[in-house]
Amino acid sequence: MALTAETESRLYRSLRVASGAAAHLVALGFPAAVAVLARPGSSECRWGRGRERGEGRMSQLTSLCPSLAGLFSWHPLLMALAFSFLMTEALLIFSPETSLLRSFSRKVRVRAHWALQLLALLCALLGLGIITYNKHLNGKGHFVTWHGLTGLLAVLYAGGQCAGGALLLYPKLMKNWTLAKLKLYHATSGLVGYLLGCASLMLGMCSLWFTTTVTGASWYLAMLCPLITSLVIMNQVSNAYLYRKRSQH
Repeated sequence: MALTAETESRLYRSLRVASGAAAHLVALGFPAAVAVLARPGSSECRWGRGRERGEGRMSQLTSLCPSLAGLFSWHPLLMALAFSFLMTEALLIFSPETSLLRSFSRKVRVRAHWALQLLALLCALLGLGIITYNKHLNGKGHFVTWHGLTGLLAVLYAGGQCAGGALLLYPKLMKNWTLAKLKLYHATSGLVGYLLGCASLMLGMCSLWFTTTVTGASWYLAMLCPLITSLVIMNQVSNAYLYRKRSQH
């Protein structure tokens, strides 16, 4: 039995509401789980214990300064907050079905988007600085893994994206570009940056610290978290800009 156009529309809307709600839950649940695993500021973080060699340089440093033992533990939490929670919520603000601020004006939502994006960038920069300093203490190379390179690129890209977003607040600075075109380019380039951040999180879950902390089915469930939010955000941006743009031609 064929579905009517109205029924298909309702079904599609219901699926988008359900996926958006799932994205909200995952965006908050993932960093919360990381906080439990990493125990930020605590020497219980497995990396800080020098699990790899037992008597590495880090274990010698932490015997002199116990506070250094929990230094690494802040890195996964800050990056999870940046790319899983803050950045996801900053983009979901513009979701027509599941935005937490959908009853507010677009101006309010834009300001909230800016605030969340700046907080996400701050967390990402702090996380990057912490892991860089931690590797310096351990005498290890910087950005020599795919996770490190992707994370660095994601943080730099986020900084450039925030700077580019200023053009939407002051579109008169770009006289040769229409506001609609600026929005299109900002949304599509922002999607690329968000996917970079999610890729960095997924590569981080392949690291020694995470794979020794999370095993079995739990590891696969954790890998699904950034994948779910990525699909939801991709669908939102595609429906708002790419598909609409294509239908106009």
